[in-house]
Amino acid sequence: MNRIILFVLLLMGQLALAQETNWQGKFEQLDQALPTPNEYRSGSGAPGPKYWQQQADYEIDVELNDVTHEVTGSEKITYHNNSPDVLKYIWLQLDQNILADGNLTDQIKTNSLKDSILTSQIQQNLDVYGSYVGGYKIRFVKDAGGKELTYTINHTMMRVDLPQPLKPGERLNFSVAWSYFVSNRLNESEAGRRGGMEYFPEDDNYLYCITHWFPRMCVYDDYLGWQNKQFLGQGEFTLNFGNYKVRITVPADHIVAATGVLQNPQQVLTSEQQTLFEKAKSSFDAPVIIVNQQEAARKEKTRSTDKKTWEYHANNVRDFAFSSSRKFIWDAQAVKIGNGITLAMSYYPKEGNPLWEKESTKAVKNTITTYSKYTIDYPYPVAISVHTASIGMEYPMICFNGGRPNKDGTFSDDKKWAMIGVIIHEVGHNFFPMIINSDERQWAWQDEGFDTFVQYRTQVENYPTMPQRRGPADKIVPYMKGDKSIQRPLMVSADNVVSSNYGAEQYSKCATALNILRETVMGPELFDRAFKEYAQRWAFKHPKPADFFRTMEDASAVDLDWFWKGWFYSTDNCDQSIDKVKWYTMRKEQTDVENKNKTVKKGDLASAGGSGDKKNEDFSGGPQPFSVIPTDARLYQEFQNKVDDKGIITKLENKNFYEVTLTNKGGLLMPVIIEWTYKDGSKEIERIPAEIWRANESMATKVFAKDKEVVNIVLDPLKETSDINTQDNVFPKVAHPSKFDELKKKGN
Repeated sequence: MNRIILFVLLLMGQLALAQETNWQGKFEQLDQALPTPNEYRSGSGAPGPKYWQQQADYEIDVELNDVTHEVTGSEKITYHNNSPDVLKYIWLQLDQNILADGNLTDQIKTNSLKDSILTSQIQQNLDVYGSYVGGYKIRFVKDAGGKELTYTINHTMMRVDLPQPLKPGERLNFSVAWSYFVSNRLNESEAGRRGGMEYFPEDDNYLYCITHWFPRMCVYDDYLGWQNKQFLGQGEFTLNFGNYKVRITVPADHIVAATGVLQNPQQVLTSEQQTLFEKAKSSFDAPVIIVNQQEAARKEKTRSTDKKTWEYHANNVRDFAFSSSRKFIWDAQAVKIGNGITLAMSYYPKEGNPLWEKESTKAVKNTITTYSKYTIDYPYPVAISVHTASIGMEYPMICFNGGRPNKDGTFSDDKKWAMIGVIIHEVGHNFFPMIINSDERQWAWQDEGFDTFVQYRTQVENYPTMPQRRGPADKIVPYMKGDKSIQRPLMVSADNVVSSNYGAEQYSKCATALNILRETVMGPELFDRAFKEYAQRWAFKHPKPADFFRTMEDASAVDLDWFWKGWFYSTDNCDQSIDKVKWYTMRKEQTDVENKNKTVKKGDLASAGGSGDKKNEDFSGGPQPFSVIPTDARLYQEFQNKVDDKGIITKLENKNFYEVTLTNKGGLLMPVIIEWTYKDGSKEIERIPAEIWRANESMATKVFAKDKEVVNIVLDPLKETSDINTQDNVFPKVAHPSKFDELKKKGN
């Protein structure tokens, strides 16, 4: 008995390789590009059974001079060698040296001159700082017994030679004393703006953001040994976890905000401030104002010559920062996170009001709550937002944020949203990289991109009317279609990213990739569980990119190597197009295999709608009929009984078949999302995994069987894939005016 194989079933079951292409192995595994799993880092992406990391504890005494703007300090460091290695020397970071004379950043900077140039541009391009003298003055480096240790300074790095090698399991105790002058946060080059001071000429006061202010231990790990990349300004910080005890001496009329928990409120706060501070610890509905605007304004008019010492302790943090000013207004609110309570706090000068009093602490609360949902419960006792002009910058438990209303207190929606956005982003950095502690100097995307992604989720869930700048797929299109010569893959060192693309690449592109991964590739449920698994595995540890890639696959059972290759290892973009569409219907007459080469009633595959190219431009020519061709039963043998010929024919005989040829012009492999519009006005969205490109990375042909006639086909109708050219995503083709036509229209 002859059995029937439908031609359409063959089309639907495989890809048509319509053109010759160079295979690039985009679906092959990343195996060779990733480090070999070992006892420290497993193939699953989890820490291995013998994972280790170093620890550095600090006891610091520091004084801030509000007249000379000098920071003077001394520190006792306890360094725990948890590695299996013997260490003959250690390395410390001297980040303030990026502003010292002859610094490496100035030497390697490229610039040019014009026939006229602003002094501000001269300052930025040539690093002309006026009278400012930057960099550390190291007063001494001594061992626990007070003996001087030999040290060598190499720009922003300092090597200390040890009299006796530090063996595995041993601790090293030593001390360092130093001083430096605080830079103007608003006027220095970008490298110096993370910390520094802001001057308020109206009342002759300063607001200090004291950051990367003390010599800090470099990271020594299983991956690279000593972190030895110089601080050039763009790549940020690679740091150890440890415990801190810090005593900060400032003018007696200053308010200090810092990493950690205040140990001596009785000594530095008034009785009223202490009462309000305690009240805030149980105020879950609204912030309590501890220092109000009237009190802060009074202090602006005087200068205390007395001093106070604020003592803060912080456990299991990778850094420490503080802020000090007599201008501070201070509010706080309790936030329940898991089984713990965190104080969300804001410190801001009157110049930030009314916007900051209304929105800052609320944004802190929304951030730590939402981030906890996607990662781990926020573990620290406080989360602080400090207001200063210009850029945002993050440190454990504390961050510095711009977003200032006009002098009369008014502000636009754009300014409000920008201020809320920067607070969410900087507070969110508590999770990436302050807790999930990546190497910022090497892979900026692993903290900036991850943070920007969860920032996007926080904004969408808590501020539904807020315009979204980074995260949605369509927002990355201008960058993706930009100049390829200055684009870099995400998997490059932070300092090798072209600075003009830094935000778009390390922040936006990574955030967009994760958003697409969540919404379009994996789905929210699988993604969220895998992403949370990564956060839980690597909280308070040092993850590398491979640990993330492997964990996401391990926790989801989704092979994502093709995705990492495209989004993280290449500069490809997404540019899918519909090249052609053919419409078929099935003839209902019988045919005979013996006469398959002859013209019978039904005939073989033929075109309806006439000849020429016009038939493939739209659906006006009607469908092309195709015939069922009987197959010699000998080809089936025992299998023939498994085919229900009549059932298959009955099921498909009234359907419309659409053969769609797709092209991947941009090289970035992405799912194919098709919107079908039917003759009756109804629509349907069909999603095809990216694996459709496996056999041919640049072209795929697929047949779709539809009950209803199709009148329109659109690729990526919801703008989910970051397609850089949507004009070729439509069938029938839509005529678009040329640039000449547009100019002609404007001329009329």
